[in-house]
Amino acid sequence: MKTRKLGPELTVSAVGLGCMGMSHAYGGQDEQDSIRTIHRAVELGVSFFDTAEVYGPFENEKLVGKALKPYRDKVVIATKFGFRIDTSKSGAAAMAGVDSRPAHVREVAEASLKRLGVEAIDLFYQHRVDPDVPIEDTIGAMAELVKEGKVRALGLSEAGAAIIRRAHAVHPISALQSEYSLWTRDPEGEVLDTCRELGIGFVPFSPLGRGFLTGKIQKPDDFGDTDFRRTLPRFSAENMAANAALVKMLEEMAEAKGVTTAQLALAWVVNQADFIVPIPGARKIAHLEQNVAAADIVLSADELATLADMLAPEKFAGDRYGKAAMSLTNR
Repeated sequence: MKTRKLGPELTVSAVGLGCMGMSHAYGGQDEQDSIRTIHRAVELGVSFFDTAEVYGPFENEKLVGKALKPYRDKVVIATKFGFRIDTSKSGAAAMAGVDSRPAHVREVAEASLKRLGVEAIDLFYQHRVDPDVPIEDTIGAMAELVKEGKVRALGLSEAGAAIIRRAHAVHPISALQSEYSLWTRDPEGEVLDTCRELGIGFVPFSPLGRGFLTGKIQKPDDFGDTDFRRTLPRFSAENMAANAALVKMLEEMAEAKGVTTAQLALAWVVNQADFIVPIPGARKIAHLEQNVAAADIVLSADELATLADMLAPEKFAGDRYGKAAMSLTNR
């Protein structure tokens, strides 16, 4: 597996593994199956694993820590804080607003260290920008954790360019994690340019469009009853039907190139820039292996441009989140 840099501190595999779906949002799965998938990822050269306190909540951090304990010196573990969590609820319903107060930052970090079973968090992200707390105060608290050796590097998620610059002025930001794929390109332009200028790595989550860009999802009935995607506008029956024709074109191009639809969509993201490290989720080993292989697919400038035009985001029906969740992005 080729490697890439996230800021000056972290060297990671060119494709990481998003672990959220193993215990949150998409229905979860048996713990031993998840552990086997994570172990297979390490065997394949994946060294970058992503989780968050809110996934579960809490359960995904425990899973990732348990699975990666035998490989601790070989991997980079990223986790995230920033939501108030209602412990009486589970799944996405447990998210009860945002909270990036300095005292909360420390409280979450200490709890995440215990759940992960590590001495230091390799990459600690603010999950969403808190409009009620100056970013300087939040990053200042995160920087104290770096000084104490409890965190190695700092990150932001779904932050806008102005916030990124303000945060970076307090303490170097190593990575920005935001949704980015053929059908979601909000970071293009100012945000990606800022990351490039400041030497900040960019970590796309949902690089396969929450599975839709694989061509394997056709209708809402393909999801379980508790699947988070049932709440997203793009995954309404009407919008999925409208978007199917675009994915069909992706499937045809993938077949002509001799790769899977998912691999072509992921390779498009990987080939955008050498500071980009996508973290596709994978619960099944077969899907993981396909994703890892996509890191070696080289696309020409013409192929990249053709895909970008063919699947331009404005051609897709539906927003990526509902109104409330969208208000927390690109702040």
